[in-house]
Amino acid sequence: MATVSKLRLSYHRRLFLLLLGISWVLVGCFVVYQYGREKYFKIERLDARLQLLNLRLLDELSAGVGPDSLMAQCAANFPGLRLTILDRNGRVHFDSRSDTARLANHLDRPEVRTAFVNGTGYTLERLSESTHEHYFYSAMRDDSLIVRTALPYNVELSEVLAADRSFLWFMLGVTLLMSVAGYFATRRLGHNIVRLRDFAEHAERGEVIDEQERFPHDELGDISNNIIRLYARLQKTTAERDRQHELMLHEEQEKIRIKKQLTNNINHELKTPVAAIQGYLETLQANPGIDAAKRQAFIEKSLAQTSRLRQLLTDVSLITRMDEGSQLIGKERVVLNDIIADIAADIQLLPPERRLRVHCDFPRPLEIYGSPSLLSSVFRNLADNATAYSSGRDIFIRLLDEDAESYTISFADNGIGVEEEHLPHLFERFYRVDKGRSRKMGGTGLGLSIVRNAIAIHGGTITALNRPQGGLEFRFTLRKRS
Repeated sequence: MATVSKLRLSYHRRLFLLLLGISWVLVGCFVVYQYGREKYFKIERLDARLQLLNLRLLDELSAGVGPDSLMAQCAANFPGLRLTILDRNGRVHFDSRSDTARLANHLDRPEVRTAFVNGTGYTLERLSESTHEHYFYSAMRDDSLIVRTALPYNVELSEVLAADRSFLWFMLGVTLLMSVAGYFATRRLGHNIVRLRDFAEHAERGEVIDEQERFPHDELGDISNNIIRLYARLQKTTAERDRQHELMLHEEQEKIRIKKQLTNNINHELKTPVAAIQGYLETLQANPGIDAAKRQAFIEKSLAQTSRLRQLLTDVSLITRMDEGSQLIGKERVVLNDIIADIAADIQLLPPERRLRVHCDFPRPLEIYGSPSLLSSVFRNLADNATAYSSGRDIFIRLLDEDAESYTISFADNGIGVEEEHLPHLFERFYRVDKGRSRKMGGTGLGLSIVRNAIAIHGGTITALNRPQGGLEFRFTLRKRS
């Protein structure tokens, strides 16, 4: 099989040989046709000369001139001329080369039969039965006689009747030039076909194709360029599809990991309040006579743990709802100024030691088409975080930037901030900077994670950074229509 593959001619050579064969066949046919046509023309011209001679001889014979005298007149112009005079019955009356008495009836001779029917006739080359030589015969008849002249068909006459060989050499030269031109034309075409074949082999192996490689500006080149562009586009589409698939797979794996982590964290976080509540209740059950003050303290601590447990379950439910069905969350027209005003009013109801001043610097009402509950959870959780952990006295909410698609908002406080190593982890679920203080303040560790997810649902991102003048700043974007 390998030997057969090696012996197989390339497309260029096969195409060249095919065109060469067709060209030579066409040229050969044309040469043969032209050669025959030219030879026929020369034969007709020679016959016309002899027929003129025959006509003159018939006129001379009618005038009474003898055959010998006629031969003397024609010998100079027609060397080797043979003259035969016949009657209409085919009987020979005179022959310049043979004894008349020994000549048979000539009515069966081809040129004589033709002349008898048509008035004139010729035979190109025929062997004479009397002289055993080849002659070119030309015959003409009148009312009583048939005059036949003949020239010896020798080398000289055959050369006269032969076609012009310069034409053959000319056609040979033209054919060679056509062959050379055909070789280079088929070579160019074959080279492009080979390039297209190589492209097909690379494509079959799934290799990257250079889209910038160009073919000549012809029909084949246009087809090849279109194929390459289509394949390159297909490659990009396939690569993008694979990338999206890998991304979706990664996201799915990440969701599974996060869910597993969330489950473990929830289990851990639930143990503390549940154990505390159980401990307080068991103490109360085991000591019915416990004094009223301790009983009241245990009940209040149980209520606090219950409240913390309820908040934890609420946060878990919210974050799970965002993870599972963000596209199903209802959206409507929301004015951010109204949400901030409600949160500021709630903060003013806090004890004086926890109360912060809210400064909202929006140039106008900012409208967003989104979820009222999720947008409220963004600002409320940020406010709760500042109230519980910042140790500051003020909250600053400003519009940093705006374009046709989104808002860029800053939410900052003037508190103590956080250490730099904690900033990348603030939005992780159940991540706490100070775990003891967080539990003491009733935090679940999910607030900032809820903020990040809610902002993501609204087409934005959020980052945390420490302010140079002190305090923690959150910068986030919200799409006007998410």
